[in-house]
Amino acid sequence: MRKYSNEELSELIDKAAAGDKESLEAIILSVQDLIFNLSLRMLGTFADAEDATQDIILKIMTHLSTFKKESSFSTWVFSISKNHLLNYKKHMFAHRPLSFEFYGNDIENAPLYDIPDLTQNVEESILAEELKMSCTNVMLQCLDAESRCIFILGTMFQLDSRTAGEILELSPEAYRQRLSRIRHRMADFLEAYCGEYGGGKCRCKNRINYAVQSRRLDPSNLDYTSAEPALDQVRLEFKNAMEDIDGLSQKFSFCRLYESPETVTKFVSDFLDSVSLSVIKNS
Repeated sequence: MRKYSNEELSELIDKAAAGDKESLEAIILSVQDLIFNLSLRMLGTFADAEDATQDIILKIMTHLSTFKKESSFSTWVFSISKNHLLNYKKHMFAHRPLSFEFYGNDIENAPLYDIPDLTQNVEESILAEELKMSCTNVMLQCLDAESRCIFILGTMFQLDSRTAGEILELSPEAYRQRLSRIRHRMADFLEAYCGEYGGGKCRCKNRINYAVQSRRLDPSNLDYTSAEPALDQVRLEFKNAMEDIDGLSQKFSFCRLYESPETVTKFVSDFLDSVSLSVIKNS
């Protein structure tokens, strides 16, 4: 993903709004990782995140003429993505809501033993890492959608309170207060239950076969361990403004960013090849 200067990006946006296909594609490629990672953390699974990312990209392409450059382009993209994801009802967890109580009970009482080897000859260390990243992502689904978005913007993308508040339509102070409360709640849960990121007894390697049996882990489809880490450019724009408001940053080292799947890039390319740019220009 290429990082453009403000001047370069402004010029690309003007050209794209006027109907230039290559400029539009360049703009989308510059933000698709941002969109995918927000979608992944908001929705909980790679498949749902891919679908939502494609929906959001279509919205950005067809609403580009409404971008008035009153904020940064990435802030505008975050706002469109946030609005779409807060109202997204097609993902798996929209119909299977989770809670910290449910998650904690599963950790405490899951039947981990007397289960046959279901690893399908995949290395245990790989499966344990996949389960760890999947578990911490699904754990976010225990938060309500807005709280989840607050946590993601502040912890994973490291937005400052002014920018995040603008996206979420909150005052900077209200955003900081809510982010701190949410981060403490997440940290308390990790400390109580998680042996990877806290002081709990849960260990991913001990739950592999149980996770496969309960269809939480598929050794033939390892999304997290096969995904490429995203470059720091995904959040570089906001890094200098990051606010460590509660000293909990080290608790959330699972907050990794990934490159968007090739299917997303192909979707953009195929869409631009199949539709007249006049449709986008006049939307």
